[in-house]
Amino acid sequence: MNQINETKKPKITLETKREIAKIGMSSTLLLTATTALFMKNKTAKSIHIVSGVALVGFCLYHASLYPKVK
Repeated sequence: MNQINETKKPKITLETKREIAKIGMSSTLLLTATTALFMKNKTAKSIHIVSGVALVGFCLYHASLYPKVK
């Protein structure tokens, strides 16, 4: 009989997900604030817009990790 080796993936805990979201928010906020100083540069402007959108995404993801209180 052939046994299939099942590789168990390590589960990511809720606390780990929250830390990932916080790190993402911090880094995209820093990038957004830094590129705001160089808005005349076309590349910096593009990075600013993308990092701002990513910041909003990380904020929504972070907010979704907390239970809704009724």
